[in-house]
Amino acid sequence: MPRGMSASALVRTVDHPAVADRLARIRDAATPTPTFRRLVEEVGVFLAYEATRDLATRADTVETPVGPASASRIDARVVVAPILRAGLGLLPGFLQVVDGAVVAHLGFFRDPETLAAVPYYANLPADLAGAHVFALDPMLATGHSGTAAIDVLAQRGATTISLLCLLAAPAGLAYIAQRHPSVTIYTCAIDEKLNDHGYIVPGLGDAGDRMFGSASSVPAGYRAKP
Repeated sequence: MPRGMSASALVRTVDHPAVADRLARIRDAATPTPTFRRLVEEVGVFLAYEATRDLATRADTVETPVGPASASRIDARVVVAPILRAGLGLLPGFLQVVDGAVVAHLGFFRDPETLAAVPYYANLPADLAGAHVFALDPMLATGHSGTAAIDVLAQRGATTISLLCLLAAPAGLAYIAQRHPSVTIYTCAIDEKLNDHGYIVPGLGDAGDRMFGSASSVPAGYRAKP
């Protein structure tokens, strides 16, 4: 098995000492919000680097200060779609790698009782056919939000989709594999399980809360359906 690849050909773990060190600090409950946010952004660079490794390129020539040089440029339509709100933390790192990517936004929150993904916002290109689309969400727990986001992207014509996350749980990986087997998932680690509240164990807590210092992603006044 190649280094950095998990048992499933469609799940790839980013195996690097610098990633492991940052992930340890991200997991640490004592890490303050500003540091947590910076570390997530930095890991976003590593995830994007691995996930975009196979993008198509085209040959070019550029003029250096001393003469012409052969060059290679990205020749692919790249769309990056952070899943609000926590996915925003990985976005700056991704854009450091592919600064010409089109940014889409998908908003979902987790119903606290059913754990279902509830949509509340979508702003993305009308036609994603032919694009390489990268969805960003730090935590792949139940897989409901990730699957809901991929559903929306596929409805717009996307067929080449990757999901980038800090941590994944076996249940979430299995759920997405069942619903969208062609999607490639890039993660820094696969944790043990989910607890009764759908949180990854040992995990890192609520990524959005820790990243932004807020208390909940559930909109004020929302009530779950009986």
